[in-house]
Amino acid sequence: MDALVTTEWLAGELQASDLRIVDATYFSADHGRDAMAEYEAAHIPGAVFMDLAEIADTASPLPSMLPSPEKFASRMQSLGLGDGSRIVLYDNSPFHTAARAWWMLRTFGAHDVAILDGGIAKWQAEGRATTSGKETLRHRHFTVWADDKGIRTLAQMSANVETGAEQVMDARSAARFTGQEPDPRPATMPGHIPGSKNIPYGLLFNADGTWKQGDALKAVYTDAGIDLSRPLVGTCGSGITASVLVFGAHLLGNEAALYDGSWSEWGADLSTPKAMGTA
Repeated sequence: MDALVTTEWLAGELQASDLRIVDATYFSADHGRDAMAEYEAAHIPGAVFMDLAEIADTASPLPSMLPSPEKFASRMQSLGLGDGSRIVLYDNSPFHTAARAWWMLRTFGAHDVAILDGGIAKWQAEGRATTSGKETLRHRHFTVWADDKGIRTLAQMSANVETGAEQVMDARSAARFTGQEPDPRPATMPGHIPGSKNIPYGLLFNADGTWKQGDALKAVYTDAGIDLSRPLVGTCGSGITASVLVFGAHLLGNEAALYDGSWSEWGADLSTPKAMGTA
């Protein structure tokens, strides 16, 4: 299974016994939308709902931090996602949150994971079937496991400012990156991690919401000054849209890491250096 699958491919695989479809839509509070309610109103047949707001370290003062491996495995089991499942993710979020779910699943040991290109919007635009309500779930075993090689901490990111060993790409808007626009979080300074490059995550998508691919996708990174042959780390406001840059890099053969604390952590820490303007 490719990392990015088409609606046509998924339609042909719907009845496969090992296929699991997941709605990973997430909205921030200011969107005024209810992801679970929208899922129950209409979802791709067989899809289960992954609540990214709850499948997180809810004890952390930082938003959207990874949960423990045990909590993640428990939630996946209750959703019927298990070892050996082929998992296809989609969303209907302006944040393209299927990418965050993809990164989490791979971090916690699932390897056969894909994103539906164009999401449910493309599926519905093509007149394909949806269903409402909730799906009947059957528990499946999901091994408790985690690989932290794709996760970066505050200490690692601080060391990287000095060494420059890994290129840092920031998915936030240009105005947020340069510091022209203040951060919406209380007591969080504006600006960006010194040396980082700005790639607003929306640049990775075509006008119809599908992912750019091939040379068009590669150009997004290279135009921002990124060398795809060198190590990469994605960051953003809270680790959500950074996953978009990480997934895009994966499509181009670069296994980028992700700074989970992102600017929510860096910008609120008085000891970290902050840069303003363009990098």
